[in-house]
Amino acid sequence: MNRITEVFQNGKANLLNVYFTAGYPNLNDTATVLQALQDEGADLVEIGMPYSDPVADGETIQQSNQQALENGMTVAVLFEQLQNVRDRVTLPILLMGYLNPVVQFGVENFCKKCQEVGVDGLILPDMPMDVYLDDYKTIFEKYGLLNIFLITPQTSDARVRQIDGVSQGFIYMVSSASVTGAQSGVSAGMEAYFARINAMGLHNPRLIGFGIKDRDTFQTACQHAKGAIIGSQFIRVLQENAHDLQPGIGAFLRSVK
Repeated sequence: MNRITEVFQNGKANLLNVYFTAGYPNLNDTATVLQALQDEGADLVEIGMPYSDPVADGETIQQSNQQALENGMTVAVLFEQLQNVRDRVTLPILLMGYLNPVVQFGVENFCKKCQEVGVDGLILPDMPMDVYLDDYKTIFEKYGLLNIFLITPQTSDARVRQIDGVSQGFIYMVSSASVTGAQSGVSAGMEAYFARINAMGLHNPRLIGFGIKDRDTFQTACQHAKGAIIGSQFIRVLQENAHDLQPGIGAFLRSVK
């Protein structure tokens, strides 16, 4: 069974999924951050693949992308860094990013490398569903990868049900139409959106992302979904603790959970 599926079937509530950018703050920090997240109680991890034009991301993640690229991070380097990580890390690992670098690497070659290093799923927000279903679904399944789709407050009920029908693992529930890091909390409009999706009785569990930054926003999100995703705030933690990551990561995760 895929590790993502397992973590959602074990009955645990309030799942914490943490996003960080590969190669940030320093090129060789990827494995260190992964290990610290596991040690400090994260339930899933999203590793961002740096891209030169991360249009869906706010300033914090954009800057981390730029720094990681300047550090020398590439898709090939990331796979090298993940080569032996499964010797000690058991958390579900997802790679998140944009479709262009995956296509440039070669989709099947990319998926094969994911399987080799123990990646469990992909989040490629700019990949159209039809493209996935027509061109890539068979390849993803061949290498045991789950493709995670996103929904937003603007996603129609019909589209939500379509996404639910083709999803496995979980649905990434974007809390707002803004870029990452732009929201300061959970608004009344978001609460109404969460309630609308809950009332639909979807098959797949959801994790809520965008605007989750501390214990209060995490707990609020967990009232409406299986858990939540923290990204921009965690990038800030890495930036502030660049010279000694483990203590800062530990303190932050304990403050959230």
